[in-house]
Amino acid sequence: MWILHIIVRFILNGIAVYVAAQILPGVSVDSFTTAMMAGLVLALIHHFVQPVLNLLTLPINLLTLGIFGAILNALLIMSVQYFVPGFFVASLLWALVFSVVVSLVNAFFSILAV
Repeated sequence: MWILHIIVRFILNGIAVYVAAQILPGVSVDSFTTAMMAGLVLALIHHFVQPVLNLLTLPINLLTLGIFGAILNALLIMSVQYFVPGFFVASLLWALVFSVVVSLVNAFFSILAV
């Protein structure tokens, strides 16, 4: 049962990446397959890399009242473009906006799934 949940989350994350790339002019994907791959790489980075980086940057995150956490998330999103050809983010600002849009689309899908 849990494997089905993971597969559904992967597909919804890929759709969220595709929708966000269609809405935002500073983010582009070549195809739906590229969006799915970007969603997979983004999920892997958030699962394995982000917890370590959050722990390492905890003092600066506390000093900035969590704002550095958003910047770190945007930097991780920008790193995806180096692993997935066809996925492009124009700047750190677009990565921040992309992060918010993907979160909102995923929240919308979570509401529908309930």
